[in-house]
Amino acid sequence: MSQQAKAASSEYLLEVRDLKKYFPIKGGLFSKVVGHVKAVDGVSFKIKRGTTMGLVGESGCGKSTTGRTILRLMEKTSGDIIYDGVDISSLSKKEMRKMRTKMQIIFQDPYSSLSPRLPVGEIIGEAAREHGIVSKADFDSYLDKIMSECGLQSFHKDRYPHEFSGGQRQRICIARALALNPEFIVCDEPVSALDVSIQAQIINLLKSLQKEHNLTYLFISHDLSVVEHISDTIGVMYLGSLVETGDKEDIFRNPLHPYTQALFSAIPMPDPDIKMQRIVLEGSIPSPANPPKGCKFHTRCQKCMECCKTEAPATYEVEPGHFVSCHLYDPEK
Repeated sequence: MSQQAKAASSEYLLEVRDLKKYFPIKGGLFSKVVGHVKAVDGVSFKIKRGTTMGLVGESGCGKSTTGRTILRLMEKTSGDIIYDGVDISSLSKKEMRKMRTKMQIIFQDPYSSLSPRLPVGEIIGEAAREHGIVSKADFDSYLDKIMSECGLQSFHKDRYPHEFSGGQRQRICIARALALNPEFIVCDEPVSALDVSIQAQIINLLKSLQKEHNLTYLFISHDLSVVEHISDTIGVMYLGSLVETGDKEDIFRNPLHPYTQALFSAIPMPDPDIKMQRIVLEGSIPSPANPPKGCKFHTRCQKCMECCKTEAPATYEVEPGHFVSCHLYDPEK
């Protein structure tokens, strides 16, 4: 491989191709598989090193399942997960164990994701000790450094999670992920359970850690205003599929898909003189066990055409790097 080709392949830390994760539905006397919940249904995207991709959409659209399948906390149904040039879905458990230190996750709920029986120092340092990240002699000073970077004091090591507020607990979760010296972190709605004032602190902390350690994030959220602050690129997800992807500036300036436009119309505006033309989606989100034929969004779309009911839309590059899956952008239609 030439130097140019190597540079091109290493530009992206993560590449996901046509990822699918189906959960079987069992029924009847013998618990036969009678169908599948298509939680993630053909998702493809790339994330450049040191950048953040925001993944947005309604609850239940498959965002968290996507993140967990990428980390192999769940096994995929099909597709490719290329991490730093390696197809991690083909790795054995032993090989995957070595990769674990490079890929971490920050969970949504800082209350249930911390063991109530372990002191904070043990929670943060347990995995680092297990993987031999630092020597025994340097372990305490390493722990103090990580805690300090995450806004925690060294005397917090002997305290238990119930003694901390929600924002401090999330700092503990971030420190636990950072202790393994990762390259890639899935942030699974890390601020949705926190007060708005604390959300800003955690977002700023994640941004400063990214700058310091050259981290790459997949930031999962349903809150577009949070995603706007932290993301470089954005993917909009609906019912297990990506409907629009592109640079943050392009998507906020020119949302293309009717679903993205509806999401943007719901963002609260702090200026009382600005009136947003609210797009109200009719009906409820269809079941991922029985998605509609054609375009999955056609049952709720105000711009629905006849072809939307029968044909799944292709993906069109409307402007450089800005992709949308919608029949409205098919020049032939």
